[in-house]
Amino acid sequence: MIIKVLTLFPEMFQGPLNVSIIKNAQEKGLLDIEYINIRDFTDSKHKKVDDYPYGGGAGMVMTPQPIFDCYESTIKTLHSSSKPRTIYCSPKGKTFHQEMAIEMAKEKELVFICGHYEGVDQRVIDELITDEISIGDFVLTGGELPVAVIIDTIARLIPGVLGQQESFQEESFYSGLLEYPHYTRPQNFRGLTVPSVLFSGNHKEIEKWRRKKSLEITLHRRPDLIEKAELTEEDKKNINAFKNHC
Repeated sequence: MIIKVLTLFPEMFQGPLNVSIIKNAQEKGLLDIEYINIRDFTDSKHKKVDDYPYGGGAGMVMTPQPIFDCYESTIKTLHSSSKPRTIYCSPKGKTFHQEMAIEMAKEKELVFICGHYEGVDQRVIDELITDEISIGDFVLTGGELPVAVIIDTIARLIPGVLGQQESFQEESFYSGLLEYPHYTRPQNFRGLTVPSVLFSGNHKEIEKWRRKKSLEITLHRRPDLIEKAELTEEDKKNINAFKNHC
């Protein structure tokens, strides 16, 4: 996958997206991320990229000229002849979720535009953006952090990035439920023991235990997900048992 990130602060991505799994994915050629500095495209002799908002108000707004020029220059380097999927992070956008990440991971090319200050001129959103996305009901100082979060989420879904396909297929939200607990050696740590079913060797019972724990955790922490999940009759019995126990 090819990802182009248009930003005023390319250096913000060097830490989170240049280590561990995402770094390995880039070294393997599975992921190609380029950071383009919007400021390099301004026609202002003082390298100015923002201005006061029309109508008054606090803060500054990123001007359209450097963003449009940066975007048009960037898409010329892409392989597709059609407009690429272009993402802008904003508290006004649709809330990002795992299903959205799975869908985006199928794209061959993605473009991200990072806003800053009070955001970007609306004409940027109207003309260039295909997806306006929020990562939660809170406000950050800029779009770089949410873009890094989204890239990380998408990248690990690309075939070959993780060691095993099952690594993400069993994770929270992939099946519509939160993930079951994990344990590793030692079996007994300071008197805290691992559930015996996990080292029983009975894979059918292990899967039943994991499903049951996943349902229990989801019911207690995110009951809204239960309403949307595909449940078996056994799942429904377990949920009723959890509710009666409470």
